[in-house]
Amino acid sequence: MSETATETPAVEPRVLVIAGSDSGGGAGIQADIKTITALDAYAATAISALTAQNTLEVSDILPVPPDFLQAQITAVLNDIGADCIKTGMLHDVPAIETVAQALQTQAPHIPVVVDPVMVSQSGAELLADSAIDCLREQLLPRATLLTPNLPEAEKLLGRTLADREARIEAARELLALGPDAVLLKGGHAKGDDVLDVLADAEGVECFEAPRLPTRHTHGTGCTLASAIAAGIAQGLSVRDAVVRGRAYLHEALRTARALGQGAGPVNHRHTIRPF
Repeated sequence: MSETATETPAVEPRVLVIAGSDSGGGAGIQADIKTITALDAYAATAISALTAQNTLEVSDILPVPPDFLQAQITAVLNDIGADCIKTGMLHDVPAIETVAQALQTQAPHIPVVVDPVMVSQSGAELLADSAIDCLREQLLPRATLLTPNLPEAEKLLGRTLADREARIEAARELLALGPDAVLLKGGHAKGDDVLDVLADAEGVECFEAPRLPTRHTHGTGCTLASAIAAGIAQGLSVRDAVVRGRAYLHEALRTARALGQGAGPVNHRHTIRPF
């Protein structure tokens, strides 16, 4: 009687997302899970806050107690583990301090994508002003990649970034705050083209693309950061993960369908083919 050899399956690329929940499903943890799954990696989560929101507004925020946020992180890392960690909405100082301490003690060698979520698509403040210094000092130096949009970069640097040259210089200044790389996203700037600036120890690279004519842009920052985190978990370099993540987001924007009365979500599932 012959025996059939069985192979041990390869470990699935794992991303732990530490972020807030979006009840509308277009941003936050929900967008993160959809994106990471659509790009063939495994998403685990630690929820930092609950939000009541839709395509029009964020009507309420309920922060998760720091001890329970820590318990979620510990539960995932002690069992499932992670090949990359992505942080999103961290509403206040206790949440940032909890995550920073967890990264230092429980995940010192795991790459981290930090998306410094500060303001929602509808304009709601998602990061207390008192927490900006804490974010800058405790979390940015731990980042493998920092992914601020234009308003977030302006808050971190304390000045307006009015033109292309200012944004390129801003990416360099943000890099000096400690992350290994910075992707400064330009979607909030006006104009027919979108400029994203990637800065790392090798220098600065600019990515430009025509602006797509759509109002369905809810969750673009969460989506891009999670797409990049999935790529890093799968072994891509930061630059290659950025290139693939931008391509994924571009198609998600191009194929977005109308949901809600405001800024609807992008089409996270465009990579998935129906049976």
